[in-house]
Amino acid sequence: MKYPRIIVSALSGGSGKTITSLGIVSSLKAKGHAISPFKKGPDYIDAGWLSLAAGQPCYNLDTFLISANNIIELFKTHTQNESIAVIEANRGIYDSIDAEGSTSTAELAKLINAPVILCLDCTKTTRTLAALVYGCMKFDPDVIFSGVVLNRVAGARHEGIIRKCIETHTGIPVIGAIPKLKENMFPERHMGLVPSPEHHWADNAIDSAKAIAEKYLDLTAICHIADSAGCLKQEEHSNSLHPPLIKKRTKKYIKVGVARDAAFQFYYSENLEALSNEGAELVFIRPMDDPELPDLDALYLGGGFPETQARQLENNHSFRISLQKAVHSGLPVYAECGGLMYLGKSVIVDEEPYEMANIFSIVFDLSHRPIAHGYSIITVDQSNPFFPIGTKIRGHEFHYSRVVEWNKNKDDRLTFHVSRGKGFFEHRDGLCCHNVLAAYTHVHAWGTPQWASGFIRAAKAYQAQKKGL
Repeated sequence: MKYPRIIVSALSGGSGKTITSLGIVSSLKAKGHAISPFKKGPDYIDAGWLSLAAGQPCYNLDTFLISANNIIELFKTHTQNESIAVIEANRGIYDSIDAEGSTSTAELAKLINAPVILCLDCTKTTRTLAALVYGCMKFDPDVIFSGVVLNRVAGARHEGIIRKCIETHTGIPVIGAIPKLKENMFPERHMGLVPSPEHHWADNAIDSAKAIAEKYLDLTAICHIADSAGCLKQEEHSNSLHPPLIKKRTKKYIKVGVARDAAFQFYYSENLEALSNEGAELVFIRPMDDPELPDLDALYLGGGFPETQARQLENNHSFRISLQKAVHSGLPVYAECGGLMYLGKSVIVDEEPYEMANIFSIVFDLSHRPIAHGYSIITVDQSNPFFPIGTKIRGHEFHYSRVVEWNKNKDDRLTFHVSRGKGFFEHRDGLCCHNVLAAYTHVHAWGTPQWASGFIRAAKAYQAQKKGL
């Protein structure tokens, strides 16, 4: 199988990758192509926009969180021969966490043998861009650069000069030129784009990106580049843990609640599918609006921006009370980042406190600078409902919230040792009490297969408890 595919990358963040990727996905979909969207790196927001544009889930390819073998298997699982895989990169093409480039988009491109389309910010520059593209080609000859998209060109003359310079000196075709846009279709917050569930004009923004692609990109050339991708590597045999998504149990015997509304949006599609394939029936709930928690065997509180919806979360008093009762009855709850904040006593937003679920006696507030932003490595070293002691986890942290008050209860314990990253408190994370485990660390099911199986194991134990078995 050929798996037609492209990676849309750039020299740096903010160079036009997202609008180019969304434009390609939405316009090719409108032309009748099947599209398989992917996002490189640990990213929920861009993945959400790509999913909206493609009309199907977007999956994440991250070489820090997931082994090389599993990256290839994940890619093959969620694309097919008759579809075009569009992979939006992150940061610059060679940006990574070390000098070797081990987590870069370039390394991913080589791993899945994907041709790269490079987006260039053309603001106040011309011939220098040819030198930058040439440098990228020579920096690692194994990366396949197949096309260039010019972004923020000042006019036809500006475009013509850059196009001639790049094509003459590098031999790489310019396959599109997007002018400076008067309107910002995709508003931003401190961690990137505003999530699509919060953007009231999300569909209009996607339509605008589609119109831009149809007007300014050579979509036929882009399809030819995708079709030119070589064969995928075969997975090498190794001792790495097999991902959980392969199991695909059809019988659903566990009810797992998933908080999903404008406050809680950050879920990897792979994580939800992993729970489903372990036997979970996913029940989507809205802590902002639902009057109470339904009857569940476990609850997944993902990340998001509860601070932007703090007033409505506080006003839904009945839901918070029902959650407290369920927790005290033994309901297993797994919470990440924004979910952790919601389980605290209160969140301070613009100097005003808002009451949260009060499972943990913690007060959070928001910093103007990132408190933690990057990959994390943790080891489970204390008992908890979800992970065996000794489990090694690669995850990531992205948050501006911080703990300003913690009245530790006698049963509270921090179950993770953090060897890379910040964690919750003094290189610790994984706050645990009752059957609740809450952490700033986000995990990915293909990188940590123990997560889904541990989740379902805790849910089954609680289900048996309710039945009196």
